[in-house]
Amino acid sequence: MDESKTLKRNVFMSALLAFSNVIFPFISFPYVTRILLPAGTGRVSFATSVLSYFLIAAQLGIPTYGIREVAKVRDNRAALSKLVCELLIINAITTLLSYIVFTVALFTVPRMSEDKPLFVISSLVLFLNCIGMEWLYRGLECYTYITVRSIIFKSLGVIGIFLLIHAPADYLKYAALVVFSGSCSYILNFINARKYVSFKAITSKLSIRPHLKLITVFLAMAVATTIYTHLDMVMLGFMRTDTDTGYYDAAVKIKTALVGVVTSLGVALLPRSSAYLKQGRTDQFYRITRKAMNFVILLALPVSLFFIIYAKESILLVAGPEYGGAIIPMQVIMFTVLFIGMSNITGIQVLVPLGLEKQVLCSELLGMTVDLVINIALIPRLASTGAAIGTLVAELCVVVWQLIALRRNTPKAQSIFTDVRLKAVIPAIVLSAAAALAVRFSVTSGMAPLPALSLGAGVFFIVYLAVLIFAREPLTCELLRIKRRGSEA
Repeated sequence: MDESKTLKRNVFMSALLAFSNVIFPFISFPYVTRILLPAGTGRVSFATSVLSYFLIAAQLGIPTYGIREVAKVRDNRAALSKLVCELLIINAITTLLSYIVFTVALFTVPRMSEDKPLFVISSLVLFLNCIGMEWLYRGLECYTYITVRSIIFKSLGVIGIFLLIHAPADYLKYAALVVFSGSCSYILNFINARKYVSFKAITSKLSIRPHLKLITVFLAMAVATTIYTHLDMVMLGFMRTDTDTGYYDAAVKIKTALVGVVTSLGVALLPRSSAYLKQGRTDQFYRITRKAMNFVILLALPVSLFFIIYAKESILLVAGPEYGGAIIPMQVIMFTVLFIGMSNITGIQVLVPLGLEKQVLCSELLGMTVDLVINIALIPRLASTGAAIGTLVAELCVVVWQLIALRRNTPKAQSIFTDVRLKAVIPAIVLSAAAALAVRFSVTSGMAPLPALSLGAGVFFIVYLAVLIFAREPLTCELLRIKRRGSEA
């Protein structure tokens, strides 16, 4: 298949996967929140957040490192098989060690001991992620397989929620369904891996040690990222109540779904970026990077602003009136959608393929430190809103550090913003926000959440798109196949 068509297919499938990550929670989460209430969803979210630390130790940075290395040898079956076996062995050892530490913590940490069944169920993600080798399929750009498989299991998970969750006491069933829909598909990954690699006759040729030094950097990156992305939830669980955690979880659920959509392009482009650099095709590398950054800004900026304006309606629709305490945290945290989208490009798509992953690590250590300090200061007084402020400032610090690193280490990478047309974007944002605010306070005031959101979104995004088209914004015109002024016939 033509390289351009393959890339477009990968981007489409990645976007479809991200959209499914939005639509399935939109279907199930309103039902779950009304059944389990803030305390129930808070308990499950706390357990999931705690397990994320054990998971990140078990994975040892392999998810990102593996994608990059697989992309380099994907055309050589023997080299690919050797690489996969080496990384799988490392992952198996670290998963076993993580289970040992988890078991000790389960019987010695009071907050975990009082809910042993919940934590045991949630811990299944350690084993499933080990055998899943998701990095193999992303490195091979098998995005059609990844998307179809994921949608099937998410659909089954949603069906299970409606069939099995009927009372607040069903939170254990909900935890099991979260694991099933998110990780059980990895069993298919393990079975299907034989189509791409051979696990026979190469055990004597394996070499683990060369990977360890590089993986250490990726592990540190993953640890720092996981700490500051889950630190707020864990600290809320220890310092406040399950209800406060449930409020914050509702806001984070919406934010996470939107982040998935915004970062879908960068995720799809990482293997291709690494391959371009290995082949010495730097012009193509920077071309797709510029387009990716433009895509992120064009999408994340309006999405963040719209959901700040319509935070109340979003929370009422997704979680219900019992989650009114989630509205302000959601408004505070929403601009992290833009910051995470940008750092996904500058860090994962540019700095990592260029071999500057230590700069990504430094940025994430900074974010972790900032988040920790702000959480300690604000969570006792502001609860979930304090956690949201910590995350917002941390993500801003991450992207600022990475932009400075690009400027200092790779002067040519400064061109990643040249496709962004602020003269088109700023007027579009201002006019669409003004229109949405006018509609919210005059037309949709007093409406039910769904029609209010639908009408507000229609007005906001129609105005936004119309201004971009009128200004002949290049990427918008390309996607809609509109001929730009001054272009050839």
